[in-house]
Amino acid sequence: MAKVFNVAADCKPDKHYMVNIDKKLALIKKMVDAGDYFTINRARQYGKTTTLRALSRYLQRDYYVILLDFQIISNAKFEIENQFSITFSKLFLRGLKMNLLSDDHQFQSAIQQLELQVREKRADYELPELFERLTDICAASDKPMVLMIDEVDSATNNQVFLDFLAQLRAYYIDRDVQPSFQSVILAGVYDVKNLKRKIRTEDNHKVNSPWNIAADFNVDMSFSKEEIAGMLCEYEEDHHTGMDVKEMSGLLYDYTSGYPFLVSRLCKLMDQEVIGRDGFETEKAVWTEKGFCEAVRMLLTEKNSLFESLSEKLVSYPELNSMLNALLFTGKNIVYNFYEPSINVATMFGFVKNQNGVLAVSNRIFETWLYNFYLSAANMQSKEIYTASLQDKNQFIVDGHLNMRLILEKFVEHFHELYGDGGESFIEDEGRKYFLLYLRPIINGTGNYYIEAQTRGLRRTDIIVDYHGEQYIIEMKIWHGEEYNNRGENQLAGYLDDYHQKKGYMLSFNFNKNKKIGVHEILVGDKVLVEAVV
Repeated sequence: MAKVFNVAADCKPDKHYMVNIDKKLALIKKMVDAGDYFTINRARQYGKTTTLRALSRYLQRDYYVILLDFQIISNAKFEIENQFSITFSKLFLRGLKMNLLSDDHQFQSAIQQLELQVREKRADYELPELFERLTDICAASDKPMVLMIDEVDSATNNQVFLDFLAQLRAYYIDRDVQPSFQSVILAGVYDVKNLKRKIRTEDNHKVNSPWNIAADFNVDMSFSKEEIAGMLCEYEEDHHTGMDVKEMSGLLYDYTSGYPFLVSRLCKLMDQEVIGRDGFETEKAVWTEKGFCEAVRMLLTEKNSLFESLSEKLVSYPELNSMLNALLFTGKNIVYNFYEPSINVATMFGFVKNQNGVLAVSNRIFETWLYNFYLSAANMQSKEIYTASLQDKNQFIVDGHLNMRLILEKFVEHFHELYGDGGESFIEDEGRKYFLLYLRPIINGTGNYYIEAQTRGLRRTDIIVDYHGEQYIIEMKIWHGEEYNNRGENQLAGYLDDYHQKKGYMLSFNFNKNKKIGVHEILVGDKVLVEAVV
């Protein structure tokens, strides 16, 4: 059967097009070889399960690897220590026997003792008894043992799991005097080090995390351009599309920053959904920049599990919601401080990253999705500027092309009429938001936009609008005088070269009393700049 791109559960090498993660596995194996216990905590659909399963295969020559999934244990089993201990033993035995090669009598005897405990289901069989049996198995094994547990989030808010971690910690500390696991790896979204605070904040005698022995896991699980290119080369060998692999891998990385689900989803859309649409009748037409932009548009308008999860987090964490709103629409730099609760949460869920000490949205797809999320809110779509856009939008499309100058002219007209007396603070905080709110209904369903990360923090924001394969570069900034404006014109003219554009657009929010509002054109070298002032 032909391979496909996969976004459901883990990827399987014989069925799915995959990025080669051998270099990442080699780095993780070094941690295992060193005897580290650690947590792989990454955002949803970041390839944790795929990595664990690949790592299990990668380690099998040197270790017995027991890979468990806590997602299949019911909540009821986590509530009672005896029930959890018996259930864990069953899963452990199943995982061990899947790759057991040794017929050593002592090793088999230790395994049989654990099997006996499971069969008897004794009421006094709890965590201490469980770990005694595990110690016996580790002592008798002919190879070191590695325990890996996926979906540990399933055990959060549960004291039995906290006690289980405490037992692992105790055996880790004493492993110089009694046998234990070579390495323990836990995988989930939440950092297990923080579970203490979440489970029993009132418990004064447990002031230390039961997982404070964990080593830092710093392996980059995002995909690089080169790794994405390797996957596309395999696809190209099968399909012969004629794509420019370097260009396509660059586009995928630029929009996703290597977020595994987003990379695979965009490839899957091009492979299965874009193909056959008007203008994309052949694979050769699909695997182009225009076909890629169509896949991006489809991704941002679809309902998928990742976006649903992000939406739920924005509702559940008001401080996260407020911080992201401010980051997107005010343009102000926020210093990256992991110990700030909202930044910690945003990082854990994959919304943001540390970019040279400053907070930034993780990737272009997330940033555009967040803009759409906020601009689609009922309180935003009730704004008069949005209503004006709905009334105006039919006049901006001529023969399939956007008339961006007319869009700016009408926006200036409406903004001045509605908010001209808003004052400096209003313009600085709301101007960007209101322009995007005006723009979105015009291009919605056909075009797309994103904020160019290279210019964020330079006292200006560049919006790139994609519409039917054409790009429009719009610089938004606060007016800071003629000299600053002239410098901005030259910067934009140079920036247009990067996009092979001859025309660019500037939108300045000016709070001077004597400002001259309106739209005009100027020439900077061989570039035409359409400047709008409100």
